Amino acid sequence: MPEGTRRLWGAGSGRGGGVPGGAGEPVAQAAVEGGRARVVRWPEAAGQSGAGERSGTGERSGVEGQLAAGAVGRWVAGGSGGVDGGGVGLAGEPVSSEGGPVGPSGDTASYPVSPSGGTTPPAPNPGGPLGVAAPGTALADPPAPLAEDPVTDLADLPPARPWYHSALWPAAGLVGALGLWAYAVRHTDVSGLDDFGLVTALHPTFWAGLVVLTAGFWSTLVNSGRRHPAWAPAYVVGLLVMERATQAVLYPTPLYAWAWKHDAVIDHLLTAGRLQGSDALGDMAVYDQWPGFFAAQATLVRLLGVDSAAQFMAWWPLVSSLLLLLPLLLIFRTFTEDRRLVWTAVWLFCIANWVGQDYFSPQSVAFALHLGVLAVVLRRYATPRTPDDHPRAAVWTVVLTLLVVAIVISHQLTPGMLVISLAVLFFARRYRDKMPLVTTVVIFLAWCLTAALPFLSATMPDMLRSVGDIGGNVETGYGATPTGTGAIATSWAARLLSASVILLAAFGAWRQPVLRHRAFPLLLLAVAPLPMFAASSYGSEMIFRVLMFMLPGAAFFAAAALMPQVRTLTATELNPRATQRRYTWLPLAALLAGTLAFVPSYSGKDRISYFPPAEVHLLQQVFDRAPDGSLVVAADRNYPLAYEDYWRVDHYWFLDDSRAHVQKILADPAATLASDMSAVDSPARAYLVLTQGQYADSEMNGLLTKAQLDRIRTSVAASPLFERVAANDAGVAYVLKETAR
Repeated sequence: MPEGTRRLWGAGSGRGGGVPGGAGEPVAQAAVEGGRARVVRWPEAAGQSGAGERSGTGERSGVEGQLAAGAVGRWVAGGSGGVDGGGVGLAGEPVSSEGGPVGPSGDTASYPVSPSGGTTPPAPNPGGPLGVAAPGTALADPPAPLAEDPVTDLADLPPARPWYHSALWPAAGLVGALGLWAYAVRHTDVSGLDDFGLVTALHPTFWAGLVVLTAGFWSTLVNSGRRHPAWAPAYVVGLLVMERATQAVLYPTPLYAWAWKHDAVIDHLLTAGRLQGSDALGDMAVYDQWPGFFAAQATLVRLLGVDSAAQFMAWWPLVSSLLLLLPLLLIFRTFTEDRRLVWTAVWLFCIANWVGQDYFSPQSVAFALHLGVLAVVLRRYATPRTPDDHPRAAVWTVVLTLLVVAIVISHQLTPGMLVISLAVLFFARRYRDKMPLVTTVVIFLAWCLTAALPFLSATMPDMLRSVGDIGGNVETGYGATPTGTGAIATSWAARLLSASVILLAAFGAWRQPVLRHRAFPLLLLAVAPLPMFAASSYGSEMIFRVLMFMLPGAAFFAAAALMPQVRTLTATELNPRATQRRYTWLPLAALLAGTLAFVPSYSGKDRISYFPPAEVHLLQQVFDRAPDGSLVVAADRNYPLAYEDYWRVDHYWFLDDSRAHVQKILADPAATLASDMSAVDSPARAYLVLTQGQYADSEMNGLLTKAQLDRIRTSVAASPLFERVAANDAGVAYVLKETAR
């Protein structure tokens, strides 16, 4: 194909074909075989717009034609796309903005169309190769108008089918999928989770519901010309309900020990009524130095009139995921208005976001605010400002400042990620307005040098030692190696899902050069978090945070890899090797595989994350009777209420200690633990708790085996140094006797 030429869609994507509008959607039935028109030459330098293109002004081009009555069946086209606003005629030939087809040499040709679909060109024009008449040559009169008034608006054409016909199948798919999901959650038992977590516990109809939902979603995109635009977002919301609300419906208590920890921080703010330092709170003072999320949630608890955040935090994954939709849509629509590309990218983002940072945490809100800042920058700071833009720019500066402040006072890592992202955009000369970057850096440094200074001063030596140690920062470390078939299988499912999205993104960026050029800022944002591997391990979680911050850009280009054509704001590019059949089934298979793989990636470790009501009740008994200054000892911190009353009760997890000391405990459990717990002064008491959550975490992450934990429990139960104070099916609690201290 000659240089400067693009393959452009000239008809709808259905088998019967059609003349497309600016969005590549059929607006009238046309006799185009295979649903595709001829290849239209696009001289980019001339700025001409063809079928499905967009002009530089961003206005939609395409065919706004009228089909005249009678047997002649002439197609008259007009529009405002590009320089000449041309379109595509009935049989796939180009049409000029003046209403006639374009001749073989590119000139406007006003000649009739035969009933068989062919054309009768006029005699060759002696004026020249471009069909321009020679001076003094009279032009042929246009054909006489038809007797009947032509249709001037396609909306005046009678619908081929009633409106409810186009809504029947999308509605049936969505309702059917949600119905299967509702049936599944009513018939799923989570009382006996194994090492595969929720995967093996789910009723088979849940998986059938995901298949129906994914197929219905893709159907709304493939048949976008016959489907209302609201169906795609409806299916995405249905996906989030099935992905993020399933656990809230199935489990009677909130998941994740970290969520319970954050509930304890909120409880402290409500109890103390103020922020406190490390002299009163020790290591937990770090949460009072980044109090934005916790202060907001404490206010919400008071407004709702509930006892604690535990009464609503089980639904937080669904809420936080819904919060991401608006900034994602704003970011993606900055570079394309192709609904298929936008909503496929959103779908891929949802199913690839398995890292579990949507739970009740500051990170969940900070990430949404991070995307909000990027959306403002990408949409409002792309072009230099003029004097007329100053009032509006001031408003967006205020909005940007508020978003950055909310991020900085809520989370430690997200401001650093934001600074890197804005710096990459600025120094890549894509966004030359310094205001967003300077504002973010100033606010971040101001907070670090004031409120966060005590924590940073204490941790700075360790942070500096980890700088540049990429291998150590990526390594998960001791105690986090999955063991057992279920833990290993779910871990590999998560890795393969992330790797597949990243590889698809790389392929999409290579395969779609027009999109790569137009959406280059998104490509920069996808790789911007990678330097954080050299900055810190972030508690062995840096690899997961980097994956999460890469995901918006990666999902966008991964979606582009599944599209046979991608429409940016200026052009439409078609992969010449893509066929209609392959376009329909291969992307659907990829989406379906990713949607199904999300479940083990996200819920495959629910045996660790889920704490039954009996476990919560057992621990509540311990804390209710513990005097101020007491000590609660456990194997690790994977249990609910692990930080309960941390401002008045101390906590000790012996698996956080050195391996040598853990081996000493295993050699003589009762005596060693009694020695560790004996420093507590009266009237405070020392308690040992062993619960279901600790067993699950120790076994699945290679900390201790079930036999080793049973040995500790048996030794303590038989020792005269300890007395059992509470027990049920979910665990047991002992107190060190006064005589043992």
